[in-house]
Amino acid sequence: MSPTLEQSVHAALATVIDPELRRPITELGMVDSVRISDAGHVRLAVLLTIAGCPLKDTITADSEKALSAVPGVTAVEVELKVMNQAQRDALKEQLRGAGGQRGIPFNQPGSLTKVFAVASGKGGVGKSSVTVNLACALAAQGLRVGIVDADVYGFSVPALMGITQAPTRVDDMILPPVAYGVKVISIGMFVTGNQPVAWRGPMLHRALEQFLTDVYFGDLDALFLDLPPGTGDIAISVAQLLPKAEILVVTTPQAAAADVAERAGAIATQTGQSVAGIIENMSYLEMPDGGRMALFGSGGGAVLAERLTATVGTDVPLLGGIPLDILLREGGDAGMPIVLGRPETPAAIALTAIAGKLAARPRGLTGIKLGLQPR
Repeated sequence: MSPTLEQSVHAALATVIDPELRRPITELGMVDSVRISDAGHVRLAVLLTIAGCPLKDTITADSEKALSAVPGVTAVEVELKVMNQAQRDALKEQLRGAGGQRGIPFNQPGSLTKVFAVASGKGGVGKSSVTVNLACALAAQGLRVGIVDADVYGFSVPALMGITQAPTRVDDMILPPVAYGVKVISIGMFVTGNQPVAWRGPMLHRALEQFLTDVYFGDLDALFLDLPPGTGDIAISVAQLLPKAEILVVTTPQAAAADVAERAGAIATQTGQSVAGIIENMSYLEMPDGGRMALFGSGGGAVLAERLTATVGTDVPLLGGIPLDILLREGGDAGMPIVLGRPETPAAIALTAIAGKLAARPRGLTGIKLGLQPR
């Protein structure tokens, strides 16, 4: 075996990404051993975090593919082992920091994650569909994105993202499933079938807190929280647990809907949060002759932006209007967000444009120590 082949093999392994942690397996201490025969036969032993790792076949296939592409490698054999407790503790410490401490990482002084709480005054305005499409549009641009499905009673994000996989639990750390490059956690991943969740306020708060402390999202560029409609327990808990979260209000053009949605944004005056903007969904229906039919009226989003600007005392922009599109609904039913499945459609273009505006908002450096010293 030549030193060059050994270097090439290790370089190839560094390109194998753990599908849950989204980092190279070499960096995570998952490579237990690599043996290369003179004939180019590679025997790789990979350490899984738990015995029942749901993505072990993916890790095996990605490892075989990466190694088989190395010139000089004639065969690849992958053996799967399981980390012992000491190795898992070392991994958790590597991911969470010294001591593997728990806490809400997005509240840390050094966090640059933009947190968006997607709210609405009432149900049925397409808030969840907007959330998953914005998240997927940002991920498609190369950003690291996560979603917390905080609508505990009416969870729908897993279905909209086509996720059927359960989260992986490594002791007290939960690894969220990943779909289309977006890390997702939802109470729907912990219930059987279509079982309803009947909890009072304290249980809701605890569930949200556990999602934010026990779930390992890693360093995200953006985190979306899909809130339930209205200004109830979850909206208050989000303000307490993530005080820097910015509110995105989803409404329809209908005046009555805008009136109700105003309350969802005006809560910022009581919680001290800021309102990132207004998104008007179901703005119009595009007709075959090129005309537009305003099924739910018009101007509701602009009126809401104007009212909230006056209420909160800062500029609240109308980020965009999304037309009615049957493909948007079909994509949600199929678990394929329209921004990925049909990016050329007017609805997808509008959603991508709104995501671009959110991505353009700078990640603040206020309060972050840069470690610079005067000379």
